[in-house]
Amino acid sequence: MKAYGFPRAFRWLPLLAGVVLAGCAGVPSGVEPVRDFDLPRYLGTWYEIARLDHSFERGLSNVSATYTMRKDGGVGVLNRGYDKQKGRWKQVEGKAYLVSGPTTGHLKVSFFGPFYGSYVVIALDRDQYSYALVCGPSRSYLWILARDTSLDPAVVDRLMTQAKDLGFDTDALIRVEHDRSDR
Repeated sequence: MKAYGFPRAFRWLPLLAGVVLAGCAGVPSGVEPVRDFDLPRYLGTWYEIARLDHSFERGLSNVSATYTMRKDGGVGVLNRGYDKQKGRWKQVEGKAYLVSGPTTGHLKVSFFGPFYGSYVVIALDRDQYSYALVCGPSRSYLWILARDTSLDPAVVDRLMTQAKDLGFDTDALIRVEHDRSDR
């Protein structure tokens, strides 16, 4: 017998997918999102200073993320990077929504339809919003971001120490090159 065109063995697949995907918008154990987060101040362009390697950014330099308000109250996301091997810019657009209220630095981000991943701001320059430390749903995702293409090495060291203390593999961080002026 089939339900909704699926063989019986697969009729629970949408529920299972929902349960699995819900975990993708979580926060790694022992990690806390920043409080007193001000989304309007966070909007704008951020540049990757360092990141853990993952397939969707592999080989990219000059990586930036631009956040804008959407009419539905969410955040528009434009991620962009340069693929030197192919000699061209790559970009992807997505959307994000606050997860834990308007003053907590925890968002869920989607680039592919109904599939969301976690975006957790775990450190932030509270005065200028000039740098941030961000992770995903697990310790496999980590980014050091700044409003400029470079960041004071002392700040980078401090963020790396904080990340290492939280259990992230900071020895595996890739320093992102910013050498193109045609952003």
